[in-house]
Amino acid sequence: MRYKMHEQLIKQIEKLKAERDAVILAHNYQPGEIQDLADFTGDSLGLSIQASETDADVIVFCGVRFMAETAAILSPEKTVLLPEKSAGCPMADMITAEQLRQLKQENPDALVVCYVNSSAEVKAESDYCCTSANAVEVVKSLPEDKRILFVPDQHLGQFVAERTGRKLVLWPGYCTTHVLITTDDIKAARAKYPDAVVMTHPECTEPVKDVSDELLSTGQMLKFAARSTAKRFIIATEIGIIHTLKKQNPETEFFPASDRAICPNMKKITLDKVIGSLQEMQYKITVPEEIRIKAKKSLDRMVEILPEE
Repeated sequence: MRYKMHEQLIKQIEKLKAERDAVILAHNYQPGEIQDLADFTGDSLGLSIQASETDADVIVFCGVRFMAETAAILSPEKTVLLPEKSAGCPMADMITAEQLRQLKQENPDALVVCYVNSSAEVKAESDYCCTSANAVEVVKSLPEDKRILFVPDQHLGQFVAERTGRKLVLWPGYCTTHVLITTDDIKAARAKYPDAVVMTHPECTEPVKDVSDELLSTGQMLKFAARSTAKRFIIATEIGIIHTLKKQNPETEFFPASDRAICPNMKKITLDKVIGSLQEMQYKITVPEEIRIKAKKSLDRMVEILPEE
């Protein structure tokens, strides 16, 4: 019965999608059924770039608010919808544009590199944007005599500092989900699956990264697993990505480093909410033009340094 209801919801979404000329994007951390119905799955920036290249009039972004904002920055002519208006990102909320302006006043000659997991207003106050996949390359490309302010994630920032040898001024933000993963979790998983490769996201804490085998963004995890001869992996990031990893590598086993690594905001979007979003054209995400133009500059500079694969 539940399967039939599920099928009916999918059919309803397909019908509404055609009527609205919509494309559905789903982040790697979304629930499995949302990833399965999406036209594109991936990381937040990659999805926004893909959406900007489609002819669709409407973008339904199954993710969190900053991701939908990024889509709106890159596709101002399209209608961008976030199916759950309360789906935010605690890390993105850990720094405001006003706080960043204050930090810039204290470091007047510094360049600002902001992680894509930030609000449109913070991107507008930044010189460069970056993703977890290209943060090292972005920072490496900047003049060595320049002071660099890295916001908002201190753990990704620390990873970048170690990989580049640059001293960064780090904002004390963090992902509330990734910090739940502990070294005890990694040790327990290794004891259970001693032959498994530990893939860890750079948003994890430094002690966790220190006991891992590979430090990779979500997109890099997918590529690494596809290329690797390993048959077992321990995944230290939000557990939603395991759905895609298993789909793409059916002969390989994937185990979460911690069952606690669940982002509650990412799990707010359901099939019913996607239907409601398409029926009511809600919730529209817009970025004021002045902020959009400034924010787009920080994204454009990043792409000029290292175009997305």
